[in-house]
Parts: sequence; structure tokens; C-alpha cells
Amino acid sequence: MGEAVLTKPADVVDRDREWNLLTEFVTDPDPAMRLGIVSGRRRYGKSYLLQALSERIGGLYITAVREEGRLPAIQRFSDAIAVHAGLRPGTLRLTDWRDVLANALDVTVRSKTPLLVIDELPYLLQHSPEIPGVLQQLYDERQRGTGAGPGPRVILCGSAMSVMHELLSGTKPLRGRAVVDLRLGAFDYRAAGKFWQIDDPLTALQVHSVLGGAPGYRPVAARPHPNDGFAAWLSRTLLDPGRAVYSRTETEYLLREDPRITHHTLYYDILTAIAQGATTPTKIGAALERRRNAVTHPLDVLESTGYIQREQDILRPRHPVITLADPVIRFNQLVTLPQAATVEQGFAEQAWQAAAPTFNSKILGPHFEDLARTFTRRYAHTLLPGGLPGPVGTTEVADPAARTKHEVDVIALALGERPQAPRARIALIGEAKATAARRGTGDLQRLEHIRGLLTEQGYDTKSATLALFSLHGFHPDLLESAADRDDLLLIDLAALYGLE
Repeated sequence: MGEAVLTKPADVVDRDREWNLLTEFVTDPDPAMRLGIVSGRRRYGKSYLLQALSERIGGLYITAVREEGRLPAIQRFSDAIAVHAGLRPGTLRLTDWRDVLANALDVTVRSKTPLLVIDELPYLLQHSPEIPGVLQQLYDERQRGTGAGPGPRVILCGSAMSVMHELLSGTKPLRGRAVVDLRLGAFDYRAAGKFWQIDDPLTALQVHSVLGGAPGYRPVAARPHPNDGFAAWLSRTLLDPGRAVYSRTETEYLLREDPRITHHTLYYDILTAIAQGATTPTKIGAALERRRNAVTHPLDVLESTGYIQREQDILRPRHPVITLADPVIRFNQLVTLPQAATVEQGFAEQAWQAAAPTFNSKILGPHFEDLARTFTRRYAHTLLPGGLPGPVGTTEVADPAARTKHEVDVIALALGERPQAPRARIALIGEAKATAARRGTGDLQRLEHIRGLLTEQGYDTKSATLALFSLHGFHPDLLESAADRDDLLLIDLAALYGLE
């Protein structure tokens, strides 16, 4: 296969690493069959990527349908195989999945780069749980690779994260047989801003705070464009009950994606409790007037699907803090649901005005802090004296003299250090504020005080850089101070987005 043929198509934005991984997989000349798994949340662009790959090399791409039963699915797959072989639909009359999959492999292996993609596999498993076992048999039979060319390459894809991750777990039939296990993530915040073609970094931040980096939202939420004004855009998209991206509809769809989420009311209540500040299983259970054990399993499900996350303290062992990871769900629980009656009566603009303080304090502020940590992981190495940092997160620093604790928004250990290790080397200590006020020397003094406390507690802070992240810039005296110091970084929105 020529190099030009496998060049990533221009319409596939970002995804360079993923494209290279998949093209290396499909062009492997080994004559044995090879298997790959691709999973990722809804609207993350899995299907778009795999369709582009399949089109590039002439592969066979088939997607399952949620509402389709076993026999109609077998016939539709049979027709797709026939068409790929140059025959008319209906030519093949296959009766079971072994025949379907064996024929698909036989047809694709005739190509120089044989590829079979089965998208949304979890839909098939609802009525045909035998498919992984059948694929195991076919895989084992085709390991001798007696053909002249490369063996078939099979990619299984799906959005139900728990189902996809279990394919390779424990004693499952496909365990140990996959070469690729690609978990497709969202675009990072810089790539998302470019993808949306948003001119203003503040607008880019606001959009990212409610939609994240899922590229699949742009086709359904790009009119009006965010460049026309964030409030106007929001009122016509996430707060418009007539739109497919209306946050109540989208949240319900996301929760239905995982087959383990059956009691939707319980999951909704848990998400609301977390959105309102319950950060541990005990607190979440108390908010729902349930025992802690009653919410343990639902929390595990929500974490495995990527809807919540548990953030560990980088320096000290303590209970992880549970937060909402999905921006759309967070927006729905904090803004849309409390204003649902107003929104659904057609008063989206008034609802947004009433919810703006909540948005600023509970959505935009925490999101800005999260992006400050992302910046530290992905981009700060070009600015730090020690280069690439190690683990990045948050911590609490005890201040015995003042009888208080200081929350640290961003802390990075030196590369090679492990979280919660005593006397670890610290690469960066940072504070991120999304308030309207500019940051000044008082903020710097607070960071210097925290650095001193960490030194007293045995941590190595000799090379620690202090970083202030500000949504609205810095006072002149702080800018002057930064110009004379090599241990201080001032990161405003332009720097956060790489615009300076």
C-alpha cells in the first residue's frame, strides 16, 4: 500500500497518533489474522475515523443498528458482504454469525490491505452474545496464515464503554487476542477551539466548558456560530428543547448508551448530588437519603463510562474527590434542570440570565482550573526549566501556624516522581482563578508561602516553578516582577490557548 494512499484525509481533524496507530495495524504484512478494538464515548468521532480509514484502503465497514433484531442484522450484514464482493444484495443467504463472519473475512482477505470494521458491536451483542466466541474460533483457525498476502484485519468498535472494555477482560473469548485497544478521547481544548473555528479564546473556553472536546457536537450545534455571541449560541443549542443537542435530551441519550444503566432516576439523582457538591460516596448517599453501599455500584458504572472521575490528592493519601467529568451532563444538572420549566416554555434567554452566576462559579471556574492542569501536562514543558513534568493534579497543604489548609489548584511533580511519595521533587505549584479580578502580588505571595510550607514538610521545592493562571490578566506590578524572575509563570487566556 503506497504511502500517499494512507495519508490522513484532510477532513479528519487532529487524530494524528490514532491514524498512525490504525494504519500501522492494517498494513502489517503478517499473514495471520489480527484483531483491534476501538472504543470511545458517543460523539467522539470513532465512526468518522474508521469510515475514513476503510474508504482509504477499500475495507468493508458495517455498522450495527440498535433497533435491529438478530435475523435482520444477519441479512443486512450478508448483503453488505455481497456488495463488497461485487455481487447483488440478496445473493448470500447466510443463517448464522459464523457463516457471516467467515464470509466477511474471506471477502476482505482478497484485498491487498484486508480490513473488516464492525461498528457499534454492543448493539449486536444484545441479541447475539455468541459473536465474540465465534470471532475467537475464526481468529485461532487463521493464525497459521497460509495465504500469500496479509491476513484479515478486524476492528471492533462501540460506544458502550463497559461492554467494549469487557471484551478483553478476565476469561472473555477475545482476551489476549487484540493487537490494538484504542480508547478514543475527546479533542483537547486547543484542538477543539480550532475545530470550531472560534476566534476569541474566552468564547472557546466557554464552549469547551459546556460541550468539552467531542467533535460530534459541531454538526448539530454550529448554528448560530459561537462567534456570534456565547449567550445567543447557548440559548439556541443546549437550552433549546427543539434541538437535538438540548442538554436534557443529550444527557438522557448518554445514560441510555450503557446497558448497565437501567434505573435512570437513581443515576440522575447521583449526578445531581455530585453537581451540587457531594464529593464522596458517603456524602452522595446522604444527599439521596441512601446508605453508602447503595451508591457504590452506580458510581463505579458512571466512572467506567467516563461520566464522573475520582481525583486523587497528588501529595497525600486521602479519599478521592468525585466530580462530574462530562461537561454536557454537568451543564444539564446545574443549569438546565433547575430552569427546565422556564426553558421549555420558550424563555431560554431569561433562564440563562438567572443561571449565569451558577455557570460562572460552578462550571466556568472549575473548568478553567481543569484546563490549567491540562496545560501543565501537555504544554508547560516548553516553559519549565526541568522540561516535561511528572504527575499533575491538586492537593491540600496544611498550615499549622495559621490552623488552616491551603487548596492548591495545580501541582506537578518532577518527571519520575510518584504521587503521594514522601519528599518528592515538585516541579510546579499553581493557582487558577476565573474571577473577573486581575491577579496581583498577593496571589504570588500566597504561592510563595505554600512553597515554603511544602519545603518545611520535607518536599524538594528547590526547582519548583510558581504559576498563576488568570482569566482576566495580571496587575502591572506582577508583570514587572515576572520579568525579573525565572521561577514564575503568568498564564492568561492567550497563553493558555497558545496564541502568544
